[in-house]
Amino acid sequence: MADRHLQFLDQPRSDPPKASVELRLRDFREIYGSYDATAAAQQAGRCLACGNPFCEWKCPVHNYIPNWLKLIEEGNLFEAAELSHRTNSLPEVCGRICPQDRLCEGACTLNDGLGAVSIGAIEKYITDAALAAGWKPDMSQVRPTGRRVAVVGAGPAGLACADVLVRHGVAPVVFDRYERIGGLLTFGIPPFKLEKTVLERRAALMAEMGVEFRLGIEVGVALPFAALLAEFDAVFLGLGAYQPVRGGFPGEELRGVHAALPYLIANIRHELGLPDPPGGRIQLREQRVVVLGGGDTAMDCNRTALRQGAQSVTCTYRRDEANMPGSRRDFRNSREEGVEFLFNRQPIEIVGSERVEGVKLVRTELGRPDARGRRVPQSVAGTEEIVDADAVIVAFGFLPSPPPWLAAHDIRVHPNGRVRITAAAARPFQTTHPQVFAGGDMVRGSDLVVTAVFEGREAARGILDYLGLS
Repeated sequence: MADRHLQFLDQPRSDPPKASVELRLRDFREIYGSYDATAAAQQAGRCLACGNPFCEWKCPVHNYIPNWLKLIEEGNLFEAAELSHRTNSLPEVCGRICPQDRLCEGACTLNDGLGAVSIGAIEKYITDAALAAGWKPDMSQVRPTGRRVAVVGAGPAGLACADVLVRHGVAPVVFDRYERIGGLLTFGIPPFKLEKTVLERRAALMAEMGVEFRLGIEVGVALPFAALLAEFDAVFLGLGAYQPVRGGFPGEELRGVHAALPYLIANIRHELGLPDPPGGRIQLREQRVVVLGGGDTAMDCNRTALRQGAQSVTCTYRRDEANMPGSRRDFRNSREEGVEFLFNRQPIEIVGSERVEGVKLVRTELGRPDARGRRVPQSVAGTEEIVDADAVIVAFGFLPSPPPWLAAHDIRVHPNGRVRITAAAARPFQTTHPQVFAGGDMVRGSDLVVTAVFEGREAARGILDYLGLS
């Protein structure tokens, strides 16, 4: 009988099929296929069951990865789904969009030349296959407590918070200004990475669990925040980070310069058949597009512009390829699909008279590390160049944009706009208003989806303690 601990030698890593470039540029559908049960079991069986699972520690929600890999190898799909949901409220989402190469798979022992276990694809398979087979979360032991919590924001932090609360007998009511749940999962991440039926299925599942959604309602505008404080036992805030980081150089106000998020949101709304936002859809067909930035949002803009039929897409980044902050998978897909990358280039001006005509760049060299340990790019004198462009997308990241009503309710923020939370272990993510908790990007700053999920779940733990239910 073969030793299962040596299966990785006989079974190389094999990822799910990926659509060809020709096919995937025709529409916005997900480009990755899925495992069947046999392939998932074979790939899960490559796990070494390390005594000290580095993959689990590197995962922000600390998924029980070796345990559910073993269950899938043995064919115990429903047990794997239950275990996967014990630590992660959105495993089918994280399996699709987490940068596994920098997290769990990057820490896999087999990543040293033998090919990491395909953890992300298996995580996606578990929930997708379990739901298709009729699995539902086990709520048989849940007893109503009579407590109600308002969750403001249906993004990953809010959904994760609601998931944990409803499993403890608390009735969550989730408010969001958008027509659908998901926040930027739905309206910011393009469908070629995350098809929106995934979120629709999750919404139906959570509603069946007892989560109530009140969508198309903007708290603080259509609904006063004071009304939530009066009606609910506690409130969770998961409002995200939507304020774009500006470059601070001349020409940003020219026609043809677009912030990344409005560009992506407008296109996704179009693909979903929803009304255009104010300002309408930004269509870049037959245009020479320059994208400024090297993160995941920049890659999303690159690939969206190509699918819109852009004549060319050039992406500039001020550091080198090795120091790009985004997913390596998204970078590779961008390059496969035809994006030209200009590394070690710093934009110093967007040129044009009435509208964009080009971007002036200067070459950079990496200097000494900053306080975070990242080497600082420094301009090289006399290396300026202009790249012709009809449209420029600025993708430098996002900052929290705290609503003005926070101050009126003594919810304090840091000078950079991030909401202050307590350091107390018993009530994590409690704000300076004891009835209000917060998590995700509005607390941490723009970060990963899986990090927001973790913080929403931890905030729910704090709320349960506040309500005397822990």
